[in-house]
Amino acid sequence: MNSSARQDAVVFKNLHRWESYMAAVNLSEPEFADTVENNEIVLLDFWAEWCGPCKAYGPVYERVSEEFPDVVFGKIDTEAEPQLAQAFNIRSIPTTIAFKEGIGVFMQPGALPEDALRDLVTKLGTLDMDEVRAEIQSQKAQEKAVEPPVEKSGGGCGNDGCC
Repeated sequence: MNSSARQDAVVFKNLHRWESYMAAVNLSEPEFADTVENNEIVLLDFWAEWCGPCKAYGPVYERVSEEFPDVVFGKIDTEAEPQLAQAFNIRSIPTTIAFKEGIGVFMQPGALPEDALRDLVTKLGTLDMDEVRAEIQSQKAQEKAVEPPVEKSGGGCGNDGCC
């Protein structure tokens, strides 16, 4: 094996070792959609530097992230990424959100205990997404069935054209 091949092997070995212990990564709006769409399971921790509970939750989130190298653990700073916080209607931090196959399947404000976070990730791995998609379709059909009819003439008072 020549020296170049040895270097490549070392780099690959180190890269593989790094991927095996992938820690939480900071996400911003530009890479958010790509991350959620191109990874089977993505957890997000919405946080801010000034938030005491966020500082306590951070090490827990980081430890659990190291146990699940195939799961992306993203961190979104609500101060730096207010548009993402607004898009998810984040009202309290920390808030944990989970996606599987690009679909949001879990959202909870507050710091999760370490065992609860670990259990969540384990359950996400076994979550039947065909059932989730069927439930989403069922809910959409029910919502459509209860939509009020659109009035074709006039306003809400019943007199044509006055409102």
